[in-house]
Parts: sequence; C-alpha cells; structure tokens
Amino acid sequence: MPRLKLTLEYEGTRYVGWQMQPNGPSIQSTLQDALDTLLGERVFVASAGRTDSGVHATGQVACFDTGRVLPLKAYTMGLNGILPPDIAIVRAEEVSQDFDPRRWSRGKRYRYRLSNRRMRSPLLRATHWEVFAPLDVEAMRRASQALLGRHDFSAFRAADCQAKHAVREVRQVRVEGVSGDSLAVVVEGTAFLKHMVRNLVGTLVEVGKGRRPEAWVAEVLASRNRKLAGATAPPQGLVLEEVFYGDGPPPRSSGDAAAVEEDEG
Repeated sequence: MPRLKLTLEYEGTRYVGWQMQPNGPSIQSTLQDALDTLLGERVFVASAGRTDSGVHATGQVACFDTGRVLPLKAYTMGLNGILPPDIAIVRAEEVSQDFDPRRWSRGKRYRYRLSNRRMRSPLLRATHWEVFAPLDVEAMRRASQALLGRHDFSAFRAADCQAKHAVREVRQVRVEGVSGDSLAVVVEGTAFLKHMVRNLVGTLVEVGKGRRPEAWVAEVLASRNRKLAGATAPPQGLVLEEVFYGDGPPPRSSGDAAAVEEDEG
C-alpha cells in the first residue's frame, strides 16, 4: 500500500485551521474530500503540524496511505483540478511506510508578515498584520537575538497550550524589511508551542513601537510568564513556510519527542 507525501500551499482565510472541526471547513477535511473524489476511497491525512484559523502555508506537509497506484502527477495536476483555488498541491512523492510527517520533522520555518505603511491596504489585509505606528526595525532585530538557542519559552505559549514542556530550540530569527514598508519576522526552530511565533512577534512589535526597551525581550523570556509578554499577533500574518526532513527519523531525547506533540507557531 503506497504512502504518499504531499506538500501544500494554502491561504487559510476562510478555514478554521488545518484540523477538522465541527464549526467550519478545515484544510484537512477539504483535502480528504478531494482525495476521496480522486481515489474513490476514504483516506486519512496526517500533517506535519496544525495551523490555526486564518494562518497560511507555502510548505505544509501531509501524508496518507492508499490502496490505489496512480502516477504522481495525479496528485498535482489531477488533485489541483478538484481542490478549491485557495489550496494547491505543489509537490507529491512516494515515501516509506514508516514516514511520519510530524515525528520525522527536523524543524520548521515560519514567516510572519507585517505591513508598516501609514495607510491600510485592501490587498494585504488578509496576509499581513497592518501596524500603522512607525517601527524601529533595528531595535527589533537586536532584541530578537535574545530568542536564539534552547530555552524555556513558557512566556510565549498560548494559555491553552497542552505541550508537556515549553523547552524549544530557535535556530534563527530574522527581521526583514524597513520601517514604513512591508516587514517579515522569520523564525526557524526544531518545534514550536501553540501561538509561539505570534507571541514572539507581538513582543517584538512592542519594542519596535518604542514602548519597551530592547533588553525587555530577554527579561520576558527569562520570566517564563506569559502575562509579561506582548499581545498575540493576529493569525493572518503567519505562514508555515517550510518543514525540514532528513533521510529518516531524527534522533530525539525524550524531551525532544514530547516537543512535537503540540505545534504551531
């Protein structure tokens, strides 16, 4: 029975998120329905992580098993003809039977997009957080470096996050762009807590607005207190850009294995 790995791009505006829920359409249910039509059988689709309502992706990874053998182009050309315009399959691959899109992941990269223009933008409102106050981008860059490395990110987790612990490793943080234009905060790490990236961005924006000093970010991180961090940035600016894999499941300590249980940024 083949196991297929799909890489997806989607605009999450009209979806309740990746995971199936009773209160509206999800990416998972929409993809499964399209696969049912293509394959003539019911399949279950697992993903590399759960994106929230309104969050987008250019590199979400999903996989499923099927009893049918089809050419790979059936899952790109054919499946894209069935899916709605805001979801697309960008790549299809056959993988080993033990491939797990979540547990084989060696890390993820998220991009959070902001618009720092003086006026609102009808074309960016569904894909960017519009911040109209001038931002000190250099201060944000300097402050963000405190987040690099392996830390307890309790101060940046959602209140309802169910992860067993909050220790995560952030490999890279970049603040791209210039004040008064489009900006992006790019964060790469081994795994993420619920709303972690959005909470990091909301905290950096407080520094960019001049409301907090650069050293405050390190203080918030050390405090492990969510109430001291900035507000959660809105979902529409967040994009799951890429999921990283090696040739097999990564070696993990027991703590690292628990880190994949709750995700996304």
